[in-house]
Amino acid sequence: MKICRGIARIFLILGLLGAAGCEGAKRPNELHLFIWANYINPEVYQLFEKEFGVKVIEENFDSNETLHSKLRAGVTGYDLITPSDYKVEALIQEGLLAELDLSKIPNFQNISARFKGLYYDPQNRYSIPYLWGTTGIGYHAARLPAPPTSWGDLFEPVRLQAYAQRISMLDDPREAIGAALKYLGYSLNSTNPQELEEAKNLLLTQKPYLARYDSETYDDFLLTGDLYIAHGWSGDFARARAENPEIRYVIPREGGVIWADNLAIPKSSKNKELAERFIDFLLRPEINAKIVNFLRYPSTNDAAKAYILPEILNDPGIYPPDEIVSKLEWLRDLDEANELYERVWTEVKSR
Repeated sequence: MKICRGIARIFLILGLLGAAGCEGAKRPNELHLFIWANYINPEVYQLFEKEFGVKVIEENFDSNETLHSKLRAGVTGYDLITPSDYKVEALIQEGLLAELDLSKIPNFQNISARFKGLYYDPQNRYSIPYLWGTTGIGYHAARLPAPPTSWGDLFEPVRLQAYAQRISMLDDPREAIGAALKYLGYSLNSTNPQELEEAKNLLLTQKPYLARYDSETYDDFLLTGDLYIAHGWSGDFARARAENPEIRYVIPREGGVIWADNLAIPKSSKNKELAERFIDFLLRPEINAKIVNFLRYPSTNDAAKAYILPEILNDPGIYPPDEIVSKLEWLRDLDEANELYERVWTEVKSR
């Protein structure tokens, strides 16, 4: 207790006191955000910090599995996280998310009815959709003999030979295995051991042709020419295309993944009200549009559309038409079957 009071006096002297802490001491007024890399307009932090006198501290994760494993292991200190749909479902089941007070998030009303009450959180008790998108194939049009149209362009050796060592796959077990399953004609959420074995063998056949597994920089490498074709997320390719119109994106004819990343508060957060205030700030139409115009991922926010650039709203690679959306599939949490995916991924990455 003496140490805590002593620390409090030091913070008082430095003028750094913020949110309440132990025995009358206070912690600095900070919001700790655990988010995908390069997944917000930095200007948004500045605007929030200026308006509310709060410092936003960002830390990044590279996959939903990394996020999940940290929370499951008891890692604390995060006030707000951005898990994808199927991972929200798992985090709820494991009791790792705090229940939201929607009365403190009035801008929730701006969320499109299409994105309210989705399968993983039917009453939006624990999460609010942030951005959404699709997973497919990005490519440098000038460097390929023909535009890709199928997952076969990433898996069939006769096609891969034309751009060997210029290919990347997402470093993400559900996405990479899911792409293989889709090519084979199976569900992205298959729990059939034989189907997963086929997907594993397909990924192993593909592996010698790959330059890398990469979830963070594949769009940069497309721009530099180090990659010709990449498995990835729609917004990353749209942002790369804004720099070079030769970068294109296609959802394979077999279909692919539709996903939504969400704003959620870990149950261990010490700043729940501040996190809810930040969520509400992100849902302001003008703020949400700043994020979408910067990232080029589609918004879940109807009110933001008035502020989103027309070139984004009218881009079918960002906002795909309904006939394409009908071919897409949501990833689901697979409970005990997740171990099958982990086993497949470990073998693919280690061989």
